[in-house]
Amino acid sequence: MIDTIIVSGGNIQSDFALDFLKKTINETGREHLCLIAADRGMDFFIETAEAAGIRPDIAVGDFDSLSEKGRHYLERSMEHTSMEAAHHLEIYRLKPEKDDSDTQSAAVLAMKRGRKNIAILGATGSRLDHVMANLGLLSLGRNYGANITLLDACNYITLVESGTRLERTGQFGKYVSFFPVGGDVEGLTLRGFKYPLDGYRLTAADSGLTVSNEIQDEWAEVQYERGSLLMIMSRD
Repeated sequence: MIDTIIVSGGNIQSDFALDFLKKTINETGREHLCLIAADRGMDFFIETAEAAGIRPDIAVGDFDSLSEKGRHYLERSMEHTSMEAAHHLEIYRLKPEKDDSDTQSAAVLAMKRGRKNIAILGATGSRLDHVMANLGLLSLGRNYGANITLLDACNYITLVESGTRLERTGQFGKYVSFFPVGGDVEGLTLRGFKYPLDGYRLTAADSGLTVSNEIQDEWAEVQYERGSLLMIMSRD
């Protein structure tokens, strides 16, 4: 069950993000869920989520890309001049010259506080360098013993463990693709899919083989012997 949602500064489809927040709050309970705004992600809370009564618990970033309204909101929060602004918002202002991205800093903060199931919104978009950096967070999460998922309106991106079972009626999108991360995936077996595999060695050179698969049975299962496997569920 998701215990943390980070809203980052990439492309955010407001309707999807707000619906996801509401659904997760209903399923998890607001008291058990940590909401983090990573830099420009604060603008989403101010412009969209706050009208629905959803506010972040933590703001992290150098805030160099935050809107004027967002900067003013943070200033009021730090000055505690307004009860509206001072709703126990923790603010971690980072230096612009740093080794980690704002999103990575937010994820590490959450994991150091014991959070184990983290969803990140706004982690995709036109800045492919940021997308690649955010994909790296999936492996970082595994090092911390946490599961990190990147989501947008069309994609659900995460690392899957061997033995993972996927329910067809509960899948994010029609298409399911798999890619090796950091080396070959040995002994990959896909059961319950339209295009099954049995003990296949998946390499980066032939990963096109595992693009746009579909769950055919009521349940599908993913197994492998060694490696790290990325799964992307897509809606379009």
